[in-house]
Order: sequence, then C-alpha cells, then structure tokens
Amino acid sequence: MIRFAGRNLQTLGSRVRRSRLASTLAFVETTKEGAIVPSSLNALAAAQQLGNNITALLLGPQATSAASVLKSSVQCTKLNKVLVSDEVKYEHYLPEKVTPLLVNLLKDEEYSHFVVASSAVGKNLLPRVAALLNYQPVCDITKIKDAKTFVRPIYAGNAIETVENTQSMALVSVRASAFEAVPEGSSESAVIEQISLSDGSTDLDVQWQSANLVKSARPDLSSASTIVAGGRALKDKETFDKLLVPLADALGAGIGATRAAVDSGFCDNSLQIGQTGKVVAPELYIAVGISGAIQHLAGMKDSKKIVAINSDPDAPILKVADYGLEGDLFEIVPQLTDKLMQARK
Repeated sequence: MIRFAGRNLQTLGSRVRRSRLASTLAFVETTKEGAIVPSSLNALAAAQQLGNNITALLLGPQATSAASVLKSSVQCTKLNKVLVSDEVKYEHYLPEKVTPLLVNLLKDEEYSHFVVASSAVGKNLLPRVAALLNYQPVCDITKIKDAKTFVRPIYAGNAIETVENTQSMALVSVRASAFEAVPEGSSESAVIEQISLSDGSTDLDVQWQSANLVKSARPDLSSASTIVAGGRALKDKETFDKLLVPLADALGAGIGATRAAVDSGFCDNSLQIGQTGKVVAPELYIAVGISGAIQHLAGMKDSKKIVAINSDPDAPILKVADYGLEGDLFEIVPQLTDKLMQARK
C-alpha cells in the first residue's frame, strides 16, 4: 500500500475539525446546451461512496439551468447543495479561470474531499488545484475502499495500486468507466446557491479562441454501450470507413480506433482508445484488426464482453477477448454485418 503523507504544518485541531465537518465538493461538467456530462454522473456516484454530504459545483452560462436538470433527473441521496456561477469566463473551463475559484472554495475547512471526473477537463484542473493547495492528488481511481483508501491502475493497467491518503484533504479524480452513474430520479432536497465570492484570480491574458470538434450522431465513446474499434490492419481510411461504419450502424454502436490507426489518418484522434486516448468500458467491444498492444488494452479491457476479429492466433487481444474470430477480417466483417442487418429486418 502506498501512503500519501499529510503536510507537516497541519495541526491536530484542524484535522479534528475536518473530520467533524467532512463534506465532499464535486465538480460537475455541463455541455453548452445545459446537459450534465455523463462522466460527471459517474463521479457523483463515486463521491456518494465516500459517505459525506456532497456539494456539487457547476460553472458557466448554463450552470443554473443545468443545476435544475441535476436536481430533477438524478437520485443522489448525499447531494445537499448545488453551487452555481453563471459567469461567462467559466464557459469553456479554462483552467486559468476555474482553478482560482476551486482553490478558494477548498480552503474552507468544511471540505474533506474534492472529486472530479478523470476527463480532459478534470485532468486539466486537478494538478493545478493540488499544486496550489500543496496536496498530493490521487488520480484515476477505480475503487473506493473507504474515505481515505483508494484503488487505481498503474503501469498501463498492469498493476493495481492501493493508496491510503493521510492528508487532511483528499483530491481525487475518478475513472468514469469504473463506476456506475447515479440512477435516474430526483434530488429535490438539494439547495441551489449562487456563489459570488471572489476567486482571487488576476487578469491573465488567456482567451478562448475556437474549437474544431467532430460532430457525429453516433454515441459518444465514453457512454456508448457498444463500440466497434479498428486497428492498423484496416490499411487505410477508405477501408476503415467501408468496413466499420456499416457494422457500427447495424449495432447502433460508437466507433473507436487504436493510436496506430489514428496516426495513420484512418479517423479523427477524438476516436482514439487507449492509455493516451479514451478509457471505455462498454457492454460490448468489437476489436477489428487490433493486435492488442498494452497501451490499447489499458483503455478497453474493462469492457463487459470483448469480441476480437484477427488473423493472428497469437495476437494479445485474443488473450483478453471473450470471443475470438480467427480469420480474414475483410471476409468476416462484411458477413457479420450482413447477418446483423438481416436479423434487424
């Protein structure tokens, strides 16, 4: 077990106060339309396991409407307060804007835990908050044993580490795929509160310019129940689209890829799955022409059912697959797609 020691200057009295007033601050991301980002619902479920009352924080122009959605659509029994700020400067979660506010809030001794999803936003914010508060964060947890003991994968998932946090505050990021989202329902007892406290930030010359995002009607990889992923064996973008798109359409699935496929230009890098891409855990994961490099396995091996289509009987992906189809993918995938399409008629 690894232990993160607390700060030497932390007094016993302060630790006692924190244990008595223990509360969790959970950062909840929203879309520009005011919907709750799915990974934040998983993070809220993890926060409930800590046993503390939860204060959710929502920022940006849609924060107030999103807070109402949160209260009326999910059942989070520990949620007792929702802090919101509709200020435009928080719209894109620029860390230079959001971090000072988080630091100011977490200086309050009420909070014993800070929880954020291990998303792009969470990974951007947590290290900055931890550095300014002088705490060691516990990143990418997959299990909570108790309020101060967490489990997380290391070395691309080849080892599992148990971390005991002995600091007076725990700063935690949650791997969304490892926790079920909070169930549908309502949390009407939670109080929505506008915050207007100064975040202590200086006027940094940081501005949002633009974002070029791939728009798709397909399920987002982080929430898709079925994913069809392709590797370098698909040869080129034309073949990638020709084989995977019809298969994904037949299954109503999201489409993913290995880093090798992305680097070869088969698809956009937003579809990359693996250690340096997205971590997913769908009900069904179909790996087409993927050998199973350790970096890719780190991003998908928690899938409930894994089907691998590969011509190499010694491919590492077959060692983690529940079902393996050994053969020429250029023959197997069209046949499988036809069978699925016929079954839907």
